[in-house]
Amino acid sequence: MTTTRQQPVPTRTLGTTGPQVSALGLGCMGMSALYGESDRAESIATIHAALDAGVTLLDTGDFYGMGHNELLIAEALRSAPAAAREQALTSVKFGALRTVEGGFTGYDGRPAAVKNFAAYSLQRLGTHHIDIYRIARVDPDVPIEETVGAIAELVEAGHVRHIGLSEVGADTLRRAAAVAPIADLQIEYSLISRSIEEKILPAARELGIGITAYGVLSRGLISGHFTRDRELAPGDFRGMSPRFQGENLQRNLDLVDRLRALAEAKGVSVAQTAIAWVLAQAERQGADIVPLVGARRRDRLTEALGALDVTLDAADLAAIEEAVPAGAAAGERYPAAQMAHLDSER
Repeated sequence: MTTTRQQPVPTRTLGTTGPQVSALGLGCMGMSALYGESDRAESIATIHAALDAGVTLLDTGDFYGMGHNELLIAEALRSAPAAAREQALTSVKFGALRTVEGGFTGYDGRPAAVKNFAAYSLQRLGTHHIDIYRIARVDPDVPIEETVGAIAELVEAGHVRHIGLSEVGADTLRRAAAVAPIADLQIEYSLISRSIEEKILPAARELGIGITAYGVLSRGLISGHFTRDRELAPGDFRGMSPRFQGENLQRNLDLVDRLRALAEAKGVSVAQTAIAWVLAQAERQGADIVPLVGARRRDRLTEALGALDVTLDAADLAAIEEAVPAGAAAGERYPAAQMAHLDSER
């Protein structure tokens, strides 16, 4: 069962220095890359539906489809009503180095590269500024102070409004915040990805930095829609993800079955329960977490927005915790080579 939202999306402020954004953001990556083929017309219709519902935060990366995602967002914004277009905020990740075949070869956080990446993003997006700009992964060869300093210069020049970070640990977060105000940290956070709770989330709250949580449905794994016998399309990177492999997948879907029983008892969907759990962590601690939902279709967007009307009381949260305890997931969230790039996991 799914609850459908009728009211406008509420807003939250990202940290103490960031912008006011919708309480749910739309992650647009899957419209261009990594989950197999997507429908361009449906993607644009989904962005329009999100804007119409009051979703203002559109998250992308300049390497999603090698610029395709930024061009897609630009097209959607050009064809959206003026009022919706003016409310939209772009959150852009940069720095990933790609091959012609689509592989990842590292990250470039040098100041000159930062400004080069920004110039291309501004052109593709067709805007005069980027609302939140962040390196996707820390460049191990460039001090974070230099990368953040370069973004700060873009802020001073009016090309960027706010500085963000992505997948960094608590120490790096503190070093970056000493250089310039940081609006938010984008990092994976879900019922089965909770490693930020020990050090990173407390540090962000100490520093007044908001959290934009991606992977709240663990790439569809805990959405309630992923079946045990599903065959992934060619190019779908979940085919290499440890949590979607063999026995790991079966154990993780066992967790989903437990969550499904709780969701059905409340008359809501599994996805709505999982998203509502992340929203509840924000509400209990000061509304400093904004989940990003990676809906590629309007029906999935509608389902995700319905999570805003799901109330989880103390008993519900305790039952969810018992059904899906911290650390219960089988397998890492990325393959080993990608895990090595995560400053947040060191």
